[in-house]
Amino acid sequence: MLKTLSRPAVKLVERYLPDPYIFVLLLTLVAAAAAIGVERQTPLAVLRFWGDGFWNLLTFSMQMLLVLVAGFMLASSPPVQRILARLAAQAGTPARAIVLVTLVSLAASWLNWGFGLVVGALFAKELARQIRVDYRLLIASAYSGFVVWHGGLAGSIPLVIATPGHFAADRIGVIPTSETIFSFFNLAILVVLFAVVPLINRLMLPDESDSVYVDADKLGKPASAEARPLIERPAEHLENSKTLAWLVGIPGLLFLLDHFLLRGGGLNLNIINFLFLFLAIVLHRTPRRLLDSLHEAIKGGAGIVIQFPFYAGIMAIMVQSGLAETLSQGFVSIANAQTLPFWSFISAGVVNLFVPSGGGQWAVQAPVMLPAAQALGADIPRIAMAVAWGDAWTNLLQPFWALPVLAIAGLKAKDIMGFCLIQLFVTGAIIALGLTFVP
Repeated sequence: MLKTLSRPAVKLVERYLPDPYIFVLLLTLVAAAAAIGVERQTPLAVLRFWGDGFWNLLTFSMQMLLVLVAGFMLASSPPVQRILARLAAQAGTPARAIVLVTLVSLAASWLNWGFGLVVGALFAKELARQIRVDYRLLIASAYSGFVVWHGGLAGSIPLVIATPGHFAADRIGVIPTSETIFSFFNLAILVVLFAVVPLINRLMLPDESDSVYVDADKLGKPASAEARPLIERPAEHLENSKTLAWLVGIPGLLFLLDHFLLRGGGLNLNIINFLFLFLAIVLHRTPRRLLDSLHEAIKGGAGIVIQFPFYAGIMAIMVQSGLAETLSQGFVSIANAQTLPFWSFISAGVVNLFVPSGGGQWAVQAPVMLPAAQALGADIPRIAMAVAWGDAWTNLLQPFWALPVLAIAGLKAKDIMGFCLIQLFVTGAIIALGLTFVP
Protein backbone atom coordinates (compact mmCIF):
# COMPACT_ATOMS: atom_id res chain seq x y z
CA MET A 1 0.00 0.00 0.00
CA LEU A 2 2.58 2.59 1.11
CA LYS A 3 5.03 1.40 -1.52
CA THR A 4 2.32 2.07 -4.11
CA LEU A 5 1.53 5.50 -2.63
CA SER A 6 5.15 6.55 -2.33
CA ARG A 7 5.94 5.88 -5.99
CA PRO A 8 3.76 8.69 -7.42
CA ALA A 9 4.73 10.98 -4.52
CA VAL A 10 8.40 10.50 -5.32
CA LYS A 11 7.84 11.06 -9.04
CA LEU A 12 5.70 14.15 -8.36
CA VAL A 13 8.34 15.73 -6.13
CA GLU A 14 11.21 14.80 -8.43
CA ARG A 15 9.40 16.51 -11.29
CA TYR A 16 8.06 19.64 -9.63
CA LEU A 17 10.09 20.42 -6.49
CA PRO A 18 12.73 23.00 -7.42
CA ASP A 19 16.19 23.26 -5.97
CA PRO A 20 16.08 24.65 -2.39
CA TYR A 21 17.62 27.89 -3.66
CA ILE A 22 14.73 28.35 -6.11
CA PHE A 23 12.34 27.41 -3.30
CA VAL A 24 13.66 30.17 -1.04
CA LEU A 25 13.46 32.72 -3.85
CA LEU A 26 9.81 31.79 -4.45
CA LEU A 27 9.06 31.97 -0.70
CA THR A 28 10.61 35.45 -0.65
CA LEU A 29 8.30 36.64 -3.40
CA VAL A 30 5.24 35.01 -1.79
CA ALA A 31 5.99 36.56 1.61
CA ALA A 32 6.57 39.99 0.08
CA ALA A 33 3.39 39.84 -2.02
CA ALA A 34 1.33 38.69 1.00
CA ALA A 35 2.73 41.46 3.17
CA ILE A 36 1.70 44.02 0.55
CA GLY A 37 -1.65 42.45 -0.34
CA VAL A 38 -2.85 41.20 3.05
CA GLU A 39 -1.15 43.51 5.53
CA ARG A 40 -1.37 46.61 3.31
CA GLN A 41 2.32 47.30 3.72
CA THR A 42 3.94 49.54 1.12
CA PRO A 43 6.51 47.98 -1.23
CA LEU A 44 9.15 50.28 0.28
CA ALA A 45 8.33 49.11 3.82
CA VAL A 46 8.54 45.44 2.76
CA LEU A 47 11.81 46.12 0.98
CA ARG A 48 13.20 47.63 4.17
CA PHE A 49 11.95 44.72 6.33
CA TRP A 50 13.67 42.31 3.97
CA GLY A 51 16.94 44.17 3.58
CA ASP A 52 17.33 45.07 7.25
CA GLY A 53 16.69 41.48 8.30
CA PHE A 54 18.74 39.79 5.59
CA TRP A 55 21.82 39.26 7.76
CA ASN A 56 20.08 38.43 11.05
CA LEU A 57 20.99 34.73 10.81
CA LEU A 58 24.73 35.13 10.23
CA THR A 59 25.67 33.55 13.57
CA PHE A 60 23.23 30.72 13.04
CA SER A 61 24.43 30.22 9.45
CA MET A 62 27.99 29.77 10.68
CA GLN A 63 26.79 27.37 13.37
CA MET A 64 24.98 25.26 10.79
CA LEU A 65 27.98 25.28 8.48
CA LEU A 66 30.10 24.05 11.37
CA VAL A 67 27.52 21.35 12.17
CA LEU A 68 28.10 20.05 8.65
CA VAL A 69 31.88 20.50 8.55
CA ALA A 70 32.76 19.40 12.09
CA GLY A 71 30.35 16.46 11.95
CA PHE A 72 31.81 15.31 8.65
CA MET A 73 35.38 15.60 9.95
CA LEU A 74 34.51 13.62 13.08
CA ALA A 75 32.76 10.88 11.14
CA SER A 76 35.67 10.56 8.68
CA SER A 77 38.18 9.87 11.46
CA PRO A 78 39.43 6.25 11.60
CA PRO A 79 37.94 5.35 15.04
CA VAL A 80 34.48 6.68 14.20
CA GLN A 81 34.58 5.03 10.78
CA ARG A 82 35.23 1.69 12.48
CA ILE A 83 32.34 2.20 14.92
CA LEU A 84 29.93 3.18 12.14
CA ALA A 85 31.06 0.23 10.04
CA ARG A 86 30.44 -2.25 12.87
CA LEU A 87 27.03 -0.78 13.61
CA ALA A 88 26.10 -0.79 9.93
CA ALA A 89 27.13 -4.43 9.68
CA GLN A 90 24.33 -5.29 12.10
CA ALA A 91 21.73 -4.31 9.52
CA GLY A 92 22.36 -7.11 7.05
CA THR A 93 19.37 -6.42 4.77
CA PRO A 94 17.95 -3.31 3.06
CA ALA A 95 14.81 -3.41 5.22
CA ARG A 96 16.82 -3.57 8.43
CA ALA A 97 19.07 -0.76 7.20
CA ILE A 98 16.06 1.52 6.72
CA VAL A 99 14.68 0.72 10.18
CA LEU A 100 18.06 1.04 11.89
CA VAL A 101 18.97 4.42 10.38
CA THR A 102 15.52 5.78 11.25
CA LEU A 103 15.81 4.66 14.88
CA VAL A 104 19.32 6.11 15.19
CA SER A 105 18.14 9.42 13.74
CA LEU A 106 15.05 9.53 15.98
CA ALA A 107 17.11 8.87 19.11
CA ALA A 108 19.84 11.36 18.17
CA SER A 109 17.30 14.06 17.26
CA TRP A 110 15.43 13.55 20.53
CA LEU A 111 18.72 14.19 22.36
CA ASN A 112 19.64 17.26 20.29
CA TRP A 113 18.48 18.47 16.90
CA GLY A 114 21.95 19.37 15.56
CA PHE A 115 23.33 16.02 16.65
CA GLY A 116 20.45 14.22 14.97
CA LEU A 117 20.88 15.95 11.62
CA VAL A 118 24.53 14.95 11.29
CA VAL A 119 24.54 11.51 12.90
CA GLY A 120 21.65 10.18 10.84
CA ALA A 121 23.15 11.30 7.53
CA LEU A 122 26.63 10.01 8.32
CA PHE A 123 25.30 6.65 9.49
CA ALA A 124 23.18 6.39 6.34
CA LYS A 125 26.28 6.87 4.17
CA GLU A 126 28.07 4.08 6.02
CA LEU A 127 25.08 1.79 5.56
CA ALA A 128 25.13 2.57 1.82
CA ARG A 129 28.76 1.47 1.66
CA GLN A 130 27.87 -1.95 3.00
CA ILE A 131 24.31 -2.69 1.85
CA ARG A 132 22.65 -2.37 -1.54
CA VAL A 133 19.60 -0.28 -0.63
CA ASP A 134 17.69 2.58 -2.24
CA TYR A 135 19.92 5.54 -1.38
CA ARG A 136 17.16 8.12 -1.62
CA LEU A 137 14.97 6.34 0.93
CA LEU A 138 17.97 5.71 3.16
CA ILE A 139 18.75 9.43 3.38
CA ALA A 140 15.06 10.34 3.65
CA SER A 141 14.80 7.90 6.57
CA ALA A 142 17.76 9.56 8.24
CA TYR A 143 16.13 12.96 7.83
CA SER A 144 12.65 11.80 8.90
CA GLY A 145 13.88 11.20 12.45
CA PHE A 146 14.32 14.96 12.76
CA VAL A 147 10.53 15.29 13.17
CA VAL A 148 10.79 14.55 16.92
CA TRP A 149 13.37 17.20 17.82
CA HIS A 150 11.00 19.80 19.27
CA GLY A 151 9.43 17.22 21.53
CA GLY A 152 12.85 16.21 22.82
CA LEU A 153 15.49 17.36 25.27
CA ALA A 154 16.62 20.32 23.14
CA GLY A 155 13.15 21.60 22.22
CA SER A 156 13.53 25.37 22.20
CA ILE A 157 9.93 26.29 23.10
CA PRO A 158 9.57 24.05 26.18
CA LEU A 159 13.04 25.06 27.35
CA VAL A 160 12.27 28.77 26.89
CA ILE A 161 9.06 28.67 28.94
CA ALA A 162 10.85 26.68 31.64
CA THR A 163 13.42 29.46 32.04
CA PRO A 164 12.78 32.11 34.71
CA GLY A 165 12.31 35.57 33.22
CA HIS A 166 11.29 34.42 29.74
CA PHE A 167 9.39 37.00 27.69
CA ALA A 168 5.92 35.57 28.50
CA ALA A 169 6.59 34.84 32.17
CA ASP A 170 4.32 37.66 33.34
CA ARG A 171 1.41 36.01 31.53
CA ILE A 172 1.96 32.25 32.06
CA GLY A 173 4.71 32.04 34.68
CA VAL A 174 7.44 29.39 34.45
CA ILE A 175 6.24 26.04 33.10
CA PRO A 176 8.47 23.10 34.08
CA THR A 177 9.48 20.49 31.51
CA SER A 178 7.47 17.94 33.48
CA GLU A 179 4.38 19.58 31.94
CA THR A 180 5.79 19.80 28.40
CA ILE A 181 8.68 17.54 27.34
CA PHE A 182 7.95 14.90 29.99
CA SER A 183 4.15 15.22 29.99
CA PHE A 184 2.14 12.09 29.30
CA PHE A 185 0.69 13.36 26.02
CA ASN A 186 4.12 14.35 24.67
CA LEU A 187 5.74 11.05 25.68
CA ALA A 188 2.80 9.18 24.13
CA ILE A 189 3.32 11.02 20.82
CA LEU A 190 7.04 10.19 20.93
CA VAL A 191 6.48 6.50 21.65
CA VAL A 192 4.05 6.17 18.73
CA LEU A 193 6.39 8.05 16.37
CA PHE A 194 9.36 5.87 17.39
CA ALA A 195 7.26 2.85 16.45
CA VAL A 196 5.52 4.16 13.34
CA VAL A 197 8.14 6.29 11.54
CA PRO A 198 10.61 3.38 11.04
CA LEU A 199 7.73 1.12 9.97
CA ILE A 200 6.47 3.65 7.40
CA ASN A 201 9.97 4.05 5.98
CA ARG A 202 10.34 0.27 5.80
CA LEU A 203 7.00 -0.09 3.98
CA MET A 204 8.06 2.51 1.40
CA LEU A 205 11.12 0.49 0.37
CA PRO A 206 10.90 0.38 -3.45
CA ASP A 207 11.10 -2.76 -5.53
CA GLU A 208 14.42 -3.60 -7.11
CA SER A 209 13.30 -2.16 -10.45
CA ASP A 210 12.34 1.19 -8.89
CA SER A 211 15.30 1.56 -6.54
CA VAL A 212 18.15 4.01 -6.99
CA TYR A 213 21.51 2.80 -5.78
CA VAL A 214 24.81 4.58 -5.25
CA ASP A 215 28.26 3.31 -6.07
CA ALA A 216 30.06 2.78 -2.76
CA ASP A 217 33.27 4.14 -4.29
CA LYS A 218 31.55 7.51 -4.84
CA LEU A 219 30.85 7.80 -1.11
CA GLY A 220 34.55 8.01 -0.32
CA LYS A 221 36.72 5.45 1.35
CA PRO A 222 37.06 5.30 5.13
CA ALA A 223 39.80 7.45 6.59
CA SER A 224 41.48 4.37 8.05
CA ALA A 225 42.27 3.22 4.52
CA GLU A 226 44.22 6.36 3.66
CA ALA A 227 47.93 5.99 3.21
CA ARG A 228 50.26 7.94 5.48
CA PRO A 229 51.66 10.89 3.48
CA LEU A 230 55.36 11.11 2.76
CA ILE A 231 57.17 13.93 4.60
CA GLU A 232 59.34 15.90 2.23
CA ARG A 233 59.44 19.42 3.74
CA PRO A 234 60.28 20.53 7.27
CA ALA A 235 56.85 22.22 7.55
CA GLU A 236 55.23 18.86 6.87
CA HIS A 237 56.60 17.57 10.16
CA LEU A 238 54.21 19.99 11.85
CA GLU A 239 51.37 19.10 9.50
CA ASN A 240 51.83 15.43 10.39
CA SER A 241 52.58 15.92 14.07
CA LYS A 242 50.38 13.97 16.48
CA THR A 243 51.86 15.95 19.34
CA LEU A 244 50.70 19.29 17.93
CA ALA A 245 47.19 17.98 17.33
CA TRP A 246 46.91 16.52 20.81
CA LEU A 247 48.36 19.61 22.53
CA VAL A 248 45.38 21.55 21.15
CA GLY A 249 42.75 18.81 20.98
CA ILE A 250 43.07 17.41 24.50
CA PRO A 251 42.60 20.82 26.24
CA GLY A 252 39.44 21.23 24.16
CA LEU A 253 38.10 17.93 25.51
CA LEU A 254 39.08 18.95 29.04
CA PHE A 255 37.01 22.10 28.59
CA LEU A 256 34.03 19.92 27.70
CA LEU A 257 34.54 17.80 30.83
CA ASP A 258 34.57 20.98 32.89
CA HIS A 259 31.42 22.21 31.09
CA PHE A 260 29.41 19.02 31.68
CA LEU A 261 30.75 17.67 34.98
CA LEU A 262 31.89 20.63 37.07
CA ARG A 263 29.61 23.38 35.80
CA GLY A 264 26.59 21.22 34.97
CA GLY A 265 26.25 22.65 31.48
CA GLY A 266 23.93 21.20 28.84
CA LEU A 267 23.93 20.62 25.11
CA ASN A 268 23.48 23.50 22.70
CA LEU A 269 24.61 24.04 19.13
CA ASN A 270 27.93 25.65 20.09
CA ILE A 271 28.79 22.85 22.50
CA ILE A 272 27.93 20.19 19.91
CA ASN A 273 30.15 21.89 17.34
CA PHE A 274 32.93 22.23 19.92
CA LEU A 275 32.59 18.53 20.75
CA PHE A 276 32.62 17.44 17.10
CA LEU A 277 35.58 19.66 16.23
CA PHE A 278 37.89 18.70 19.08
CA LEU A 279 37.07 15.01 18.88
CA ALA A 280 37.91 15.24 15.18
CA ILE A 281 41.23 16.98 15.97
CA VAL A 282 42.20 14.20 18.38
CA LEU A 283 40.88 11.25 16.40
CA HIS A 284 42.42 12.31 13.07
CA ARG A 285 45.74 12.36 14.98
CA THR A 286 47.49 14.81 12.64
CA PRO A 287 46.62 18.29 11.34
CA ARG A 288 47.15 17.12 7.76
CA ARG A 289 44.51 14.39 7.97
CA LEU A 290 42.08 16.83 9.57
CA LEU A 291 42.68 19.39 6.80
CA ASP A 292 42.19 16.77 4.09
CA SER A 293 38.87 15.90 5.68
CA LEU A 294 37.95 19.58 5.94
CA HIS A 295 38.56 20.15 2.23
CA GLU A 296 36.16 17.32 1.47
CA ALA A 297 33.55 18.49 3.99
CA ILE A 298 33.40 22.12 2.91
CA LYS A 299 32.21 21.25 -0.61
CA GLY A 300 28.70 20.63 0.63
CA GLY A 301 28.26 23.93 2.48
CA ALA A 302 27.33 26.16 -0.45
CA GLY A 303 23.57 25.81 0.07
CA ILE A 304 23.79 26.93 3.69
CA VAL A 305 25.94 29.93 2.84
CA ILE A 306 23.66 31.30 0.12
CA GLN A 307 20.19 30.35 1.37
CA PHE A 308 20.14 31.15 5.09
CA PRO A 309 20.34 34.95 4.57
CA PHE A 310 17.26 34.74 2.34
CA TYR A 311 15.37 32.92 5.09
CA ALA A 312 16.41 35.66 7.51
CA GLY A 313 14.88 38.18 5.12
CA ILE A 314 11.66 36.14 4.85
CA MET A 315 11.42 35.90 8.64
CA ALA A 316 11.80 39.67 8.92
CA ILE A 317 8.98 40.23 6.40
CA MET A 318 6.69 37.74 8.16
CA VAL A 319 7.28 39.15 11.64
CA GLN A 320 7.53 42.89 11.03
CA SER A 321 4.68 43.12 8.53
CA GLY A 322 2.33 41.32 10.94
CA LEU A 323 1.73 38.50 8.45
CA ALA A 324 2.75 35.70 10.84
CA GLU A 325 0.44 37.09 13.52
CA THR A 326 -2.45 37.35 11.04
CA LEU A 327 -1.96 33.72 9.99
CA SER A 328 -2.00 32.59 13.62
CA GLN A 329 -5.09 34.65 14.46
CA GLY A 330 -6.94 33.19 11.49
CA PHE A 331 -6.59 29.67 12.87
CA VAL A 332 -7.30 30.71 16.45
CA SER A 333 -10.55 32.41 15.42
CA ILE A 334 -12.15 29.07 14.51
CA ALA A 335 -10.97 27.17 17.61
CA ASN A 336 -12.45 26.27 20.98
CA ALA A 337 -10.77 24.94 24.13
CA GLN A 338 -10.78 21.36 22.77
CA THR A 339 -9.60 22.14 19.26
CA LEU A 340 -7.14 24.96 19.99
CA PRO A 341 -4.15 22.56 20.30
CA PHE A 342 -4.98 21.15 16.86
CA TRP A 343 -5.29 24.56 15.20
CA SER A 344 -2.17 25.80 17.01
CA PHE A 345 -0.32 22.81 15.57
CA ILE A 346 -1.61 23.45 12.03
CA SER A 347 -0.90 27.19 12.18
CA ALA A 348 2.63 26.55 13.45
CA GLY A 349 3.19 24.14 10.58
CA VAL A 350 2.16 26.79 8.06
CA VAL A 351 4.21 29.55 9.69
CA ASN A 352 7.23 27.21 9.83
CA LEU A 353 7.39 27.14 6.04
CA PHE A 354 8.29 30.84 6.16
CA VAL A 355 9.88 31.11 9.62
CA PRO A 356 11.92 27.88 10.03
CA SER A 357 13.17 28.69 13.53
CA GLY A 358 11.63 27.26 16.69
CA GLY A 359 12.57 30.11 19.00
CA GLY A 360 11.76 32.75 16.41
CA GLN A 361 8.41 31.16 15.69
CA TRP A 362 7.43 31.10 19.38
CA ALA A 363 8.24 34.79 19.66
CA VAL A 364 5.82 35.42 16.77
CA GLN A 365 3.00 33.07 17.79
CA ALA A 366 3.05 33.25 21.59
CA PRO A 367 1.42 36.72 21.71
CA VAL A 368 -1.51 35.25 19.73
CA MET A 369 -1.75 31.73 21.14
CA LEU A 370 -1.36 32.46 24.84
CA PRO A 371 -4.19 35.02 25.17
CA ALA A 372 -6.41 32.73 23.11
CA ALA A 373 -5.60 29.77 25.37
CA GLN A 374 -6.40 31.80 28.47
CA ALA A 375 -9.62 33.18 27.02
CA LEU A 376 -10.83 29.72 25.97
CA GLY A 377 -9.60 27.95 29.08
CA ALA A 378 -7.24 25.69 27.09
CA ASP A 379 -4.22 23.93 28.57
CA ILE A 380 -1.26 26.31 28.09
CA PRO A 381 1.56 23.73 28.22
CA ARG A 382 -0.27 21.71 25.56
CA ILE A 383 -0.66 24.82 23.39
CA ALA A 384 3.06 25.54 23.69
CA MET A 385 3.88 21.96 22.66
CA ALA A 386 1.39 22.19 19.80
CA VAL A 387 3.36 25.11 18.40
CA ALA A 388 6.59 23.19 19.01
CA TRP A 389 5.34 20.10 17.19
CA GLY A 390 3.96 22.19 14.32
CA ASP A 391 7.37 23.79 13.93
CA ALA A 392 9.03 20.36 13.74
CA TRP A 393 6.36 18.69 11.61
CA THR A 394 6.56 20.68 8.37
CA ASN A 395 10.34 20.35 8.31
CA LEU A 396 9.43 17.19 6.38
CA LEU A 397 8.32 19.53 3.59
CA GLN A 398 10.54 22.58 4.15
CA PRO A 399 14.08 21.90 2.76
CA PHE A 400 15.75 24.48 5.06
CA TRP A 401 16.79 21.92 7.69
CA ALA A 402 17.55 19.22 5.13
CA LEU A 403 20.46 21.21 3.67
CA PRO A 404 23.17 19.77 5.98
CA VAL A 405 21.82 16.25 5.43
CA LEU A 406 21.70 16.69 1.67
CA ALA A 407 25.21 18.16 1.64
CA ILE A 408 26.60 15.18 3.54
CA ALA A 409 24.70 12.70 1.36
CA GLY A 410 25.43 14.38 -1.96
CA LEU A 411 21.75 14.45 -2.95
CA LYS A 412 19.20 17.11 -3.88
CA ALA A 413 15.98 17.91 -2.04
CA LYS A 414 13.87 16.39 -4.84
CA ASP A 415 15.56 13.04 -4.23
CA ILE A 416 14.19 12.57 -0.71
CA MET A 417 11.18 14.84 -0.28
CA GLY A 418 8.75 12.47 -2.00
CA PHE A 419 9.31 9.94 0.78
CA CYS A 420 9.18 12.70 3.39
CA LEU A 421 5.82 13.81 1.96
CA ILE A 422 4.28 10.46 2.96
CA GLN A 423 5.75 10.84 6.44
CA LEU A 424 4.33 14.37 6.60
CA PHE A 425 0.77 13.05 6.39
CA VAL A 426 1.31 10.07 8.69
CA THR A 427 3.18 11.93 11.42
CA GLY A 428 0.82 14.90 11.14
CA ALA A 429 -2.15 12.65 11.93
CA ILE A 430 -0.34 11.03 14.88
CA ILE A 431 0.75 14.34 16.40
CA ALA A 432 -2.64 16.00 15.88
CA LEU A 433 -4.48 13.11 17.53
CA GLY A 434 -2.05 13.06 20.44
CA LEU A 435 -2.33 16.79 21.05
CA THR A 436 -6.13 16.75 20.80
CA PHE A 437 -7.22 13.57 22.54
CA VAL A 438 -4.44 12.14 24.75
CA PRO A 439 -4.91 13.44 28.35
